[in-house]
Amino acid sequence: MLSAHLRTASPPAPPGEPGARLAWLDAIRGIGSTAVLLEHMLYRFLPGLRPHWFHLGMYGVIVFFLVSGYIIPASLEHRGDVRAFWVGRLFRLYPLYLLVVVLVLLMTPVVPLRRAVAPDLATVAAHATMLVDVVGAAGIADTMWTLSYEMIFYLLVTALYVSGTHRRSGLWAAGFAVAAFGVGLVLAAPALERGPAALVSFAVMTAGLACVVFGSGRVRTAGALAAGVLAVVLVLIGGRTPWLGPAILAIMFAGTALYRWERGQASALWVVAVVAATLAVIPFFAFPSDWWAYPRQWITTLALAGATFAAGMLLRHRRMPGVLVWLGVISYSVYLMHNPMLKLYLALFGDPRRWPLPVQGALAVAFITVVLFVSWLTYRYVECPARRLGRRLTRPAATPG
Repeated sequence: MLSAHLRTASPPAPPGEPGARLAWLDAIRGIGSTAVLLEHMLYRFLPGLRPHWFHLGMYGVIVFFLVSGYIIPASLEHRGDVRAFWVGRLFRLYPLYLLVVVLVLLMTPVVPLRRAVAPDLATVAAHATMLVDVVGAAGIADTMWTLSYEMIFYLLVTALYVSGTHRRSGLWAAGFAVAAFGVGLVLAAPALERGPAALVSFAVMTAGLACVVFGSGRVRTAGALAAGVLAVVLVLIGGRTPWLGPAILAIMFAGTALYRWERGQASALWVVAVVAATLAVIPFFAFPSDWWAYPRQWITTLALAGATFAAGMLLRHRRMPGVLVWLGVISYSVYLMHNPMLKLYLALFGDPRRWPLPVQGALAVAFITVVLFVSWLTYRYVECPARRLGRRLTRPAATPG
């Protein structure tokens, strides 16, 4: 979204709260992944049901970003080890991501690649870092753009952690909201050239993460800070919709501020107010963008996503519906798998809109069922083994007796 929208280890449960995982976050992820699935599916199945007064897909993406903002810094701080954090993240994200890349490439005889995908080294570099949307590249799967901002957030959170400034979540949220407003006033398109941006980003990010994972002391700190500076530069001037990048970071840091508020570490109400008010007015002043950024649609989408997250927090001590929790568990697979599957369906069977509405409805239900089943399979046989391997690699070695 994502990303981005993504299921992660939850922070330690506070006293009296059963279990180490927070089911309400999974329930919200389930809602977000379903929204994105429906956004893409309703273009072809039952298009009359697709809402136009808000953007269903962007709603789901913002929900995911709020969840990531809430949980990712907490996960890093709970670990207290940036190396373990990044090994866990890489084994969490890349196995399924690479599988989808391979599947899309294998489908090209039936489903041609998107025209915006240039077959060159810069595209390879952009996909290797997941930074496609902030280096001017197009993802070979439509939904991959949100992973760029998940990765940017991880890089920035790591830099803040090693520099000791990670607890100022409210200031970072407000700062990126104001930055989004300023970028919207001055940039109508990315200021970076795709080729150099992708290749330089690959070199800096690879070197920085190598220092984080394999280095120590000043080397690790320098690598994390270099990658963090890269993240800030890319998100401010490299995004396809320039103001959206800093707006997403503002949303994610607002989620972090809510986490700190929940644990009595800081006040969050002013942060939410500043971020919401600033982001709400951006479409009135920014350069024209896609229809989802029209003022009415953007404000409604933002409000609905915020209300969904707020409702989850209010109900966090209650038992969550099992189906929503399950959808949240497989949400990363649903997010990455559904769009290639939709394109394959259209290539094989044609446009379902040619059929009567009852048939469209039956086909829609069948398609959703297949997507959920395949997503469960990839979760079970790709995501879970990869995560277990990542945990084994970061587990402290046993001390000889």
